[in-house]
Amino acid sequence: MNRGEIWYFDKPGPENTQACLRLLEKAVSEGYRHLVVASTTGDSGAQAARGLAGKKVNLVVVGHSVGFKGPNIDEFLEENYQEITKHGGQVLKATILTHSLDTAVADQFKGSAPTLLIANTLRRLGQGLKVCCEIVMEAVDAGLIPESEEVVAAAGTARGWDTVAVIRAAASKRFLNLTVLEIWAKPRG
Repeated sequence: MNRGEIWYFDKPGPENTQACLRLLEKAVSEGYRHLVVASTTGDSGAQAARGLAGKKVNLVVVGHSVGFKGPNIDEFLEENYQEITKHGGQVLKATILTHSLDTAVADQFKGSAPTLLIANTLRRLGQGLKVCCEIVMEAVDAGLIPESEEVVAAAGTARGWDTVAVIRAAASKRFLNLTVLEIWAKPRG
C-alpha cells in the first residue's frame, strides 16, 4: 500500500498556482516525465516552463482552441507561447472534448448529450479534475504524450491552477481506459 499527501485548498483560484507548480516539480523529482497543464492565456504554462527549464521532462501546455471565446479569438498570448517553447515545452490549442459540438447541438435543440453528461459528472470531483482528464486525452490525441503512460496534470477552476492529478493517459476514443490514479491537490469548495 502506498500512502500520499493530498493538498486541499480552501477555495479554488489562481492563488494556488504556485503550490501546484511545486507539486509539478516534485513529480519530476520522483521520475514522472510527462506533464500536461491547462493554460488559457499561457501565463501559468510559461511559469511551468520556466520552473522546469533544464529538466528532462515532456511539458505540454494545453490552451483553448482558437474561436472558443468568439470567432477568430485566440486567448493564448504570443509572448507566453514564445516563453514556453523557448524552454522546451509544447503548446496545444485544442477543442475541449466535452464541450464544443455537443454544446452547440444541445443549445440549438434544447437537449443534452453524452459528453455533457460526462463533463458534469467529472465536475462533481471539481472543475480542475474535469479539465485534467480532458487535457490529457487531448494531448494523447495530438500525439504529444504516449497512451497508457502515467501523466501528471494540472488545471484550475477559472484562472491559474488549483488541481494536480496523476492520470493513466488514454486517447479520447478510449476514454473509458483513462484512469485517475491519484489526486495530489484540489480545492474543497
